[in-house]
Amino acid sequence: MENIEKLRGLIAQTDNIVFFGGAGVSTESSIPDFRSADGLYNQQFPYPPEVMLSHSFFRANTAEFFDFYRKKMIFPHAKPNAAHLALAALERAGRLRGVITQNIDGLHQLAGSKNVLELHGSVLRNYCTSCRRAHPLSAVTDCEGVPRCACGGVIKPDVVLYEEPLEHGVMERAVALLRAAELLIVGGTSLVVYPAAGLIDYFGGRDIVLINRDETPYDSRASLVIHDSVGKVLSGACAEYM
Repeated sequence: MENIEKLRGLIAQTDNIVFFGGAGVSTESSIPDFRSADGLYNQQFPYPPEVMLSHSFFRANTAEFFDFYRKKMIFPHAKPNAAHLALAALERAGRLRGVITQNIDGLHQLAGSKNVLELHGSVLRNYCTSCRRAHPLSAVTDCEGVPRCACGGVIKPDVVLYEEPLEHGVMERAVALLRAAELLIVGGTSLVVYPAAGLIDYFGGRDIVLINRDETPYDSRASLVIHDSVGKVLSGACAEYM
């Protein structure tokens, strides 16, 4: 409780906050991450997950890619949790300038957040690799095998696969947010996945708060480190805004 009170005090001191989040935010909505005991890296598949979610695997083994993708990457019934709702409330209160997320589930927007930068894209957006026509999630989920556009082209999820670069425009906007922020709250990320984790280095403000169940390489740089549930901490620290 003492650390939550400290975070509440830091939030009260500024209206220029940025949140940077990872898989630990979504796990509280029952979406598995990659590295925990129950994560994808600790399950058995024909190939390692980073291979099956790579650009080259998508091109060479498209049907197998979609079989894995539908089973392990899409959670259409997931709901926003306490962390998502607290951040949306903080934005409505004029305290939070934006959310930078490594997650692809769209739960921040579903909770009501408006300025969300999705570093790795979103399962909710899909496009034809031939004619570039946009398609909803149902174009992928409501069929078997390889989803195809009316033009015959393959429909690809608008997510950043292994071997693909992060979208330049999103990275630029994230860097601008971080450079201008006074308080950076980092939640639910191990900060070991690059280049996304390297964005923290662009923060030039006063305080970094790290909320994660496990230690991170950036703990020594933070003003406040809280090893606890992201939802519990944020809902407690933002209670007056909700």
